[in-house]
Parts: sequence; structure tokens; C-alpha cells
Amino acid sequence: MRLIGKNGAGTGPATTEVDTEAWAESPERNPGALPAQRTSGLTERRPESGYGPDSLVHVPTSRFTAGIGPYGALAEQADQGEGAGDRAGFDTASFESALAAREQAALESRHRQAADAGDPDAAGRLGTLLLRRGDLEDAEPYLRAAAAAGLRSAANNLGVLLHQQGHRAEAAQWWRQAAVAGSAPAAHALGLQLRDQGEEEAAEYWLHFAADHGHPLGAYALGDLMEHRRDVRAERWFKVSADAGHREAAYRLARMREAAGDKETAEAWYRIAAARSHARAALRLGVLLEERAGGDHALLEEAARWYRQSAQNGEPRAACALGFLLRDSGELGAAADWWQEAAEAGDGNAANALGALHASRGEAAAAERWYRSALEAGDQNGAFNLGLLCAGAGRDQQAEQWYRRAAYAGHREACNALAVVLLQRGDESGAEPWFSKAAEAGSVDGAFNLGVLHAGRGEQQQAQEWYARAAAEGHGEAALQLAVVQEQRGNLAGALERYRQAAAGGSAEGSFRLASVLDRRGDSDAEAEHWYAVAADAGHRRAQVRMGVRAAERGALEIAESWYRRAAEAGSRSAAFNLGLLLARQDSEAEAMLWYTRAADAGHGRAALRLALLALRRGEPVQAENWCRRAADYGPAEVAERAGRLLGALHAELSA
Repeated sequence: MRLIGKNGAGTGPATTEVDTEAWAESPERNPGALPAQRTSGLTERRPESGYGPDSLVHVPTSRFTAGIGPYGALAEQADQGEGAGDRAGFDTASFESALAAREQAALESRHRQAADAGDPDAAGRLGTLLLRRGDLEDAEPYLRAAAAAGLRSAANNLGVLLHQQGHRAEAAQWWRQAAVAGSAPAAHALGLQLRDQGEEEAAEYWLHFAADHGHPLGAYALGDLMEHRRDVRAERWFKVSADAGHREAAYRLARMREAAGDKETAEAWYRIAAARSHARAALRLGVLLEERAGGDHALLEEAARWYRQSAQNGEPRAACALGFLLRDSGELGAAADWWQEAAEAGDGNAANALGALHASRGEAAAAERWYRSALEAGDQNGAFNLGLLCAGAGRDQQAEQWYRRAAYAGHREACNALAVVLLQRGDESGAEPWFSKAAEAGSVDGAFNLGVLHAGRGEQQQAQEWYARAAAEGHGEAALQLAVVQEQRGNLAGALERYRQAAAGGSAEGSFRLASVLDRRGDSDAEAEHWYAVAADAGHRRAQVRMGVRAAERGALEIAESWYRRAAEAGSRSAAFNLGLLLARQDSEAEAMLWYTRAADAGHGRAALRLALLALRRGEPVQAENWCRRAADYGPAEVAERAGRLLGALHAELSA
């Protein structure tokens, strides 16, 4: 609460008593000066010349004379001129400060003389001056005299003094007297004290009085009280206060607008608060700008500027967000610097990001150190990440311990990871409750795994329910399981819908099956090829073979060879056989033999039969017989039949 009372020159009574409408003293700068606002970061506006204090600094009167020295000496020194002053080491700034202090002392002396002579206005001005300086004992009798004479500014300032001394009941009496006389600042202070005492109805009355009389802090406090009660009128009073320059009110108004889905208006108010150096507003403004930036470089740069401002004003979350923004733009070094600043300020998310960065570089010790820092900051992702780190290093027992710690703290992915560990070692009964906990907390992997668990027991209905739940959250493999069931039931339309969902969720098998259904239907060739390509690019070997076949049918033999090679090198026996056929047609018989052999060794019947025929052509009947036997064993039936006939002919020839 700013003090009321003008500190201007003159000793005579003022014709009109003046109440300042300046901002209240911030609780952070002057703890206990007034009943505290519920939020920090209030905008502080310097009062107009001669009005209420910026801060209450204790400077006893006796120090003025000692600090200034005799005025004659100063005047004498000043009269020596600029050069003489320089030679004497005279400091102009010190001279001006001393002169101002001397003038203040002279003003105080005049006020004191008039107050001691019975002038209540002078007593009020002197009490205000002394209160500003921290001389509470000296100020109190003068403020009491002025307040008793009916000066509402003195009554308000006496309330401030008494509140600082801990005499809250008496402070409230004087604030009430000043408020009844029309003082908006006193009404605001009284309202805050009543609110803190739990007398909310009375508090609302006086805060409303202050707000109606144009007191911005009164409007803010009224909005704060109403928001606490979930009263929709809170927004109106936050706006009144924000329009008057209150940055916290602007921030709160922005949060309300954002919660209501009105991001455009929220952004405007965040911008106003951020321009007044509100750190959290700058952070939220950066977030909104980044969300709607897409690929807009200008918006991303603006978001980075606000993050930087917020971080420089002490908001570690902004430093962390700036780090992620820089990482996404490829500036890993700068990102690490901001993450480190945020992590050292206690931001667990930033510590985890640093840990992940070191882990990606193979720096396990540094990664572990930062993950532990995240955990110490209260971020359970740190425990989960420590589990992942230990699992990757083969330290399974430690991994389980970290997963368990994070799981018991409610980390849903840790619940799922712990359940997987338990299931892998055969503890199905121990795994199920952790899968359930993960799924109920919103883990799509947990829901999918629970579906797998039920399916393994033959509990298809429960499995389908969990698959559906995971699929609704975009889990591609869960959608694939639902699609397969629909296709088995003959519901092709339902299967296509689920296959599309699986493909959109990143399932390569879902993309392949979608393409296969479309291919069989025969009316969506272009779309079928698109999904084959999506699956093939994701490493799906059957899709790669299919892409090779389709390319070969079009005569694009180089493209076909490329797809066959990718699939064959990944272990596809069909691709190896097809590649052999393609190479043989291109007169690359030696390389074709290598791929036929690889396919036959992997159990491909046609490749074995082809090798048998080639062996006969080379006059190697024993080798041909061996390949025939393998072809007959591998199948399919048509190949086995042909291999059998060839084997019979070989026997007849060998026995002839």
C-alpha cells in the first residue's frame, strides 16, 4: 500500500486533501507492510512527483547532518568552479545527492515546526515523511494527531504504520475511518485484511468500494477474490485492473481467456503483461506462438525472444522451452546451454533433456547424473529414464528398481515398463496390475499390452476392449488387431476403416494389409501402391517384395531390383528368389545362383527346385538330387509334386 499525503513544500494547511491512487508496495520488497495479495509480480508504478514512497528506508534524522556536512562548506566548494572541484576530487553526483538530502531535511524541519505548532496537515505530511524513511516511533504521534483531526490520508498512513508494527486490529480501525471518508487505498488495505481474516463478504464490500473508486489494486484483489469463488465477474475486474497497467491482472485475464478457448484474446493479454516484464506471461506467450507457428520461421523467432526474456527474468521453464526450440532448429549446443541453466535452477524437465542428450552421445555417466538431478527436482521422469538407461546397459535389476520407483510415484510409462519386465520373466500375475495401472492412467502402450495379455489367455472380448481403447488414442498396432478380427468376420468395410487407422498410427503391417485389401478389391490401384510404398519405406519386407513385383510388371526393372535387394538383404527368401530370377534374365547367372541358394537355404521350395534344374543342366545329378529332395520337403504342394517327378526321372536315369 502506497502512503497517502503529498510531500510538497509549504507548511500551511492544504485547501484540498489529496489521496494517492498509486500502486501498493510489493510484498516481496516490503514483507509484512500490508495484507499480501494472493499473487506476486504486481506492476509497480512510480508515484507522481511528491506522492507516496517507493520503499520505506530507515534513515534516522541524525544521519542527515552528518551525511551532508555544513551547507556553507558545500556552497563554498561549489563556488570554486568546475575545475577547482575536479582538482579537489569533487563528485557532482554526490553533491546533488547531498543537496537533495539537505533540502529534504529542511522540508522536514519546516513541517515539524508547523506540526508542533498544531497544524494537522503539517503533522500528516511529517508523519508520512518519517514513515517513508522508517522512523515509525517518530512518525506515529504526528500521524495520530493528523488522523484525530480528520485527515483521511493520515488515517490511512497510520493504518500502514500500525500494520507494520503488528497492531492489525487498530490498523483496521484507522483504515475503516479513512475508507468511510472516501479513501480508496484505505478501502483496499482494509479489504485485504478482512479477506485474510476469512471475512470474505466484508472484504468484497471494501474491495468493491476501492475498485469503483478507480483503485487498480482494489480491482485486482476483487477479481482475485471472485475467481477464488468461481464467480464469472472476476474477469471484469481483472480487465479493469489490467487496463490500468496491472501486469499480474493482465496475466490472470489471459489465463482465463486461454482456459475458455479464446487463444487470440489470451495472446493479446499475455503480450501486454509480457511487455511489462511478467516472466510467466512471456513464457505462455512463447508457448502460444510456438503452437501456431507451424513452419513459420518468424513466429518461431518471436517465440524464442519471449522465452529468452522470460528466462532472463528468472523463469526456468522458459529456459527449458527455449532449449527445446533451439534443439528443433538444430542448435544443440545453444539448447544444452539453456537446459543447463534451467536444470541448475531446479527444472527437472531440462535436467531430463540434458540427460537424454548425453545418452544419445553414449555419455552414460553424464546422462545418469542429469537424470538423478531431475529426480532430485521432483520429476519422476528422471527415475523412468534411469530405468531405460540401466536397461540399455544390461543392468536389468537396477532398471527394474528405477521402473518400480517411478511406477509407485504414478509414472504411467514406468508402470508399463515394469509390467513388461515382470511378464518377460514369467510373472504374469505380477504384470497384470501394473499394465492395468498404466492403462487407467492413460498409457496407450499399457492398454495395448493389456489387450495382448487377455488375447493370450483367449479372453477375446476383454482383449478387443483394451485394443479399442488404445486405438482410440492413436495406437496403430491396436487398430491393426481390431482390423484383423473385422476381416476374419467378413466385415471388409470395418476392416478397411481399422486398417486405415493402423496405417495412420504408424503400423507398417497395417499399411501393408490395407494395401493388400485395396489391391484385392481392384478399384483403388493408386491408393494400394501408396500404402505398399509407405510400408516398404518403413522396412516391411513383404511390402518391398510387392513393390518389386509391381515395378517389374511395369518394366521398371531397376526399381524392381532395388526393392528386391532391400528385402533380400533384410532376410526375405521370396525377395532373394525374385532377385535371382531378375538377374538370370539379365544374364547375371552367377549372382542369380547366389540369391537362389540364399532363398533355398531359408526354405524356399521354388528356389531349391530351380537349383536342381540348374545342377542337371551342368551335369551334376547328385547335386540335383539333393536340391530336389529339399524342394519336395519345402513345398508348396505344386513344387513338391514337380520335385517328386524330377527325382523319379533322376533315379531312372541313374539306374539305367
